[in-house]
Amino acid sequence: MVFKRRTAPSTGQKLRSLVYPRGGWWRAAGYVLHRLRRLPDAPERIAVGVGAGIFASFTPLFGFHFFLAATVAWIFRGNIFASLLSTFFGNPVTFPIIVVSSIELGSLLLGLDRTMTAPEVMKAFGAASAEVTANLGALISDKPVYWGHFLRFLYQVFLPYLLGGVILGTVVGVIGYFASLPVIRAYQARRRARLRARFELARRQDAARAAEVAGKTEKPD
Repeated sequence: MVFKRRTAPSTGQKLRSLVYPRGGWWRAAGYVLHRLRRLPDAPERIAVGVGAGIFASFTPLFGFHFFLAATVAWIFRGNIFASLLSTFFGNPVTFPIIVVSSIELGSLLLGLDRTMTAPEVMKAFGAASAEVTANLGALISDKPVYWGHFLRFLYQVFLPYLLGGVILGTVVGVIGYFASLPVIRAYQARRRARLRARFELARRQDAARAAEVAGKTEKPD
């Protein structure tokens, strides 16, 4: 292949790119914005896709953000590809803010006594994952099954995160729609103007060449 990398990236490089992409986050964000602006669709549909992608990135459904974003965009007749690109809003830089703020809001609305800190959330997730793994192994053994850590994670982390994330994701998604719509409209208007200018220039050049050829043929021998 012509554009294939000469050396395949190592496992460490692949993992590092998940946290910090090549060229930095500003370059990655600029690439996403560039692709969004150049999508061949109505600005309103693209902006709906942007809002859908932002909304999905606020939910705790990791691994399903693409599917959720595409589903929401389809329901509201938005651009599905724009929704997939806009899930980039959730990244290692913004996720700590998203997670903490969503859990705090959800815990407040559910009337929980206290909100877990970020280290406590990670610890609860690890304990719940280990417990689920152990319980799966218990299906083929006589070991007892416990769900304490999983239920604690469910009620103190996942449900507050889901409730708070849906609310905040809706708010920020709507903001993303109204913020991106004029930008997309302006870019598409400038692009149409450039294309018209190029077409007009090409038309004038063709007319000039045609006139030049006609003038030469009309000259006497």
